[in-house]
Amino acid sequence: MANQSNSPLRNSLPFFNLREEIEPSRLRSSPTLGQLLKCVGDVRKDVVGDETPPHQSSLDMSDDTMSTDSRAMPFVLAFNNLTYSVKVRRKMKLPSLFQNGSSETNPVEGENMYSNTKTLLNDISGEARDGEILAVLGASGSGKSTLIDALANRIAKGSLKGKVTLNGEHLESRLLKVISAYVMQDDLLFPMLTVEETLMFAAEFRLPRTLSKSKKKLRVQALIDQLGLRNAANTVIGDEGHRGVSGGERRRVSIGIDIIHDPILLFLDEPTSGLDSTSAYMVVKVLQRIAQSGSIVMMSVHQPSYRILGLLDRLLFLSRGQTVYSGSPANLPLYFSDFGHPIPENENRTEFALDRIRELEGSPGGTRSLVEFNKSWQSLKRSRRNFDQTPSPARNLSLKEAISASISRGKLVSGATNDVNPASMVPTFANPAWIEMAVLSKRSFTNSRRMPELFGIRLGAVMVTGFILATMFWNLDDSPKGVQERLGFFAFAMSTTFYTCADALPVFLQERYIFMRETAYNAYRRSSYVLSHSLVVLPSLIFLSFAFSATTFWAVGLDGGLSGFIFYFFMIFAAFWAGSSFVTFLSGVVPHVMLGYTIVVAILAYFLLFSGFFITRDRIPPYWIWFHYISLVKYPYEGVLQNEFENPTKCFVKGVQIFDNSPLGQVPNAMKLNLLKSMSKTLGMPINARTCLTTGADILQQQGITDLSKWNCLWVTVAWGFFFRILFYFCLLLGSKNKRR
Repeated sequence: MANQSNSPLRNSLPFFNLREEIEPSRLRSSPTLGQLLKCVGDVRKDVVGDETPPHQSSLDMSDDTMSTDSRAMPFVLAFNNLTYSVKVRRKMKLPSLFQNGSSETNPVEGENMYSNTKTLLNDISGEARDGEILAVLGASGSGKSTLIDALANRIAKGSLKGKVTLNGEHLESRLLKVISAYVMQDDLLFPMLTVEETLMFAAEFRLPRTLSKSKKKLRVQALIDQLGLRNAANTVIGDEGHRGVSGGERRRVSIGIDIIHDPILLFLDEPTSGLDSTSAYMVVKVLQRIAQSGSIVMMSVHQPSYRILGLLDRLLFLSRGQTVYSGSPANLPLYFSDFGHPIPENENRTEFALDRIRELEGSPGGTRSLVEFNKSWQSLKRSRRNFDQTPSPARNLSLKEAISASISRGKLVSGATNDVNPASMVPTFANPAWIEMAVLSKRSFTNSRRMPELFGIRLGAVMVTGFILATMFWNLDDSPKGVQERLGFFAFAMSTTFYTCADALPVFLQERYIFMRETAYNAYRRSSYVLSHSLVVLPSLIFLSFAFSATTFWAVGLDGGLSGFIFYFFMIFAAFWAGSSFVTFLSGVVPHVMLGYTIVVAILAYFLLFSGFFITRDRIPPYWIWFHYISLVKYPYEGVLQNEFENPTKCFVKGVQIFDNSPLGQVPNAMKLNLLKSMSKTLGMPINARTCLTTGADILQQQGITDLSKWNCLWVTVAWGFFFRILFYFCLLLGSKNKRR
């Protein structure tokens, strides 16, 4: 135990005893986040005369109050008999069908050979207390992340068996969301925001609007110091194409955005994975300070180093979903010594334990002997503690009392009240919807502004397409061939507006997991995200619509003058809006970019096929007519056609032009005039070279465009955009629960 005695933390804390696990003292010397804020605010007041940060009143507690709180246990998270199974597809080997039901391999522990279920958690029990770090350890596939998900309410209701309580009371899902935070294993951050901006946006989401902007900034500055990010505060997060902060700093930023409101419960899924030893130690050191400020910290960790082990208060070893050890790191040598496998003096205790567990997992009996020994060892330890310890005046506070005490000390900065019901003490969302929309829009604009190449590429595609169309269909005449060329131009132009919207597909797919992380714990409403997402795209759509309209309208020689151009611009904008909404909806349904692009291209091709250009409405088979009416290309295509051919005085087929689209178009002009005279006598009406035979209304009639006016086509196109935005909202509502089933 020489290694243990060398740990400065173990020398300073009296609760590491090899023979008996004594509860740690509730009074810690490390300052809380509220105290850090008070120090920052006091310095600021002395220098610039500004007010102190929020919750300063909670820091003016008397000695009597502090002594009373130190004797109580504010928060105890207990979990009992947690069991979770999933259905799996079991592959049956062909030779086993002919071996009298015997299999070549026996199922591993935790799996059922006769059913399609696999047990990921099997009767897990334990507890975590505020001021401590509970670390869940085990090999890959042991159930570490599953247990953290179970405690964080990330497993669907009904799938998880057992009970999770906080201070003896059942944790409601709504209350858990507002008093806890979950840090995912992957660092899901916006790459072009700086560290300070990332934390500031998190503060705007999670802190109530009753706090002034200056107080929120002070809180962010204090958190930056607490996380050790002062030198990287103005550095962008970065990604594969942009250099940014280091891996350890990214991980600490991920932790910071989830603890900005000072939660009571903090869950972390392998926060040290992928980091070097120094960065991992700094991350866990930050977690220790968070725990000592009055939070319960629970994390999964694969294989902690010796230094990290010195920061952990409780360990929970899992093997294939079962508990093989639960207790203090100091009791680990005694545990394995009693089991018959003493830990060598200079050996890392956790590495030895994990190696021993892996050896047992590979043996015929598995870890069943270690699981049973843990149960008897824990039972003996509890009976010894109950016999030796005298009754203590300390008591567990009720959940309402504990939350009130934490709020008074500056935790849960989210506009908490003193409601009788604990679930009603803290509001579901810290801010109203309009503030959430404003913050989301600002964040999106900031991130997009620093990547102008994305919009530049889209604008370039639209301008190049417009230039090609303008030069290809330059100054069309009013002949029958000009009519056919106009129809082709409008069909291609309308379909192009939809195809250029496909670049909106990866936008949400890249933000999907950020969105799921933020909404899982009520950072903002899903409706606020949908509305802000819709508002943010409007300026770019307006600019693209004007650029395309101005490039093509006069160059092609379209009719209508200024009023015609205005409607043409509105219809192009409506097409962009509907296309962007449709692609956004698909991004909420399809999880992968390449699959999404394939679906978008295929569906837009079907929309163009049934738009009425290739085959008119009257010629579409009855069993496909429904697709014609749901085609997004149909309505803008018909709208711009009516805008072009609505002038009753404009003629498109005069006299001999009637023969242009027939075999008689190649005969001499004199013969065409003779044919017109013959037709005039036969029909009994004068027909000469200047007689108008086809107007714009006739062309619309021939194309089957008679059911809607051009303005109705515009409104229907806009309505399609809103319809797909609503569908996108329901996709987020139903498909982003972020829970295991």
